[in-house]
Amino acid sequence: MSILPTTNQLGFYEIRLESIGGLGANLAGKMLAEAGVLGLGINGSHFSTYGSEKKGTPVRSFVRFAEADTEIRDHSPIEEPHVIGIFHEALYKTVDVISGLRPEGIVLVNSSRTFDQVRADLKLSYGTLAIVDALRIAMEEKTKINTAMLGALFRICSFLDPEDMRQVIRQTFETKYPHLVEPNIRTFDRGYHEVRFQTCPAPDGVETETDQRLTTPCGYMTQELGGVITSQPTSVLRDLSPSRQGLLPRFNQQECINCAACDTVCPDFCFVWEEEQDKRGRAQMVLKGIDYQYCKGCLKCVEACPTTALTTMTEEEGYAERHRTPHSFTAVEGSTM
Repeated sequence: MSILPTTNQLGFYEIRLESIGGLGANLAGKMLAEAGVLGLGINGSHFSTYGSEKKGTPVRSFVRFAEADTEIRDHSPIEEPHVIGIFHEALYKTVDVISGLRPEGIVLVNSSRTFDQVRADLKLSYGTLAIVDALRIAMEEKTKINTAMLGALFRICSFLDPEDMRQVIRQTFETKYPHLVEPNIRTFDRGYHEVRFQTCPAPDGVETETDQRLTTPCGYMTQELGGVITSQPTSVLRDLSPSRQGLLPRFNQQECINCAACDTVCPDFCFVWEEEQDKRGRAQMVLKGIDYQYCKGCLKCVEACPTTALTTMTEEEGYAERHRTPHSFTAVEGSTM
């Protein structure tokens, strides 16, 4: 009797998780494969691909399942998945997260927005879209979003038994972190029950688009002689906003005493200062705001702030762009220092 609902020409049921470093997609893929192999006795494999292995960079995690009589000898990246799980919506900016999706495929997105908004951003014209607010669940349960995403993935992969994952969660955390067992089980259950679905049938004749692998224009055959590479991690043109995991600091200038404690602990020089004169005509540096382009949402500044000038908030769409105070790098802008 077949356990898997559908397979490709090699007999595999394939899942691809699109994420950024720090959200736990690698661990989620490992636990998902483990639950299928140990719980159902089917064959499974898991592996991940990383960029620079740092927080905020794109990560892909791959899971393959096959019937017990089918060996998995393919360890190449999954290019035509049956299920795609998107852990962070900021990936839309840099990665074609739904490339290679099958006409009958399912896309799971961690989002609090409506189906129409997510479909428009993904340019998803057909297939099943599943949405779960994994960030809200994780914040309320004081856990990580990967457990909530696992719950939603188990709802999608109905051939898997949720009790198998609860057992994997216990085995994963009970030795070193026993206090995290029950919160993670609650997070998993909420992800399982709170995921929502919307299906748009694919038109007749629609074929699967080939997955586009990430390429770079700076290879040994394509890099031009001379010049500079402007996309390095230390470049002032770098946008670190995809590194945020749903939280960011809110700045209230009326409460600020310009002590610079925030600037001291900030690892990315997000704070913008200007020289002004105080009431006695003496020059002093005044904090004008935050350049959210460089903010990774680590919230060290909030912990260091001795007043309520910096507080934690859940990131709202467009907030960072509207309240950004940009740095002025005169040398980069073409003028002199």
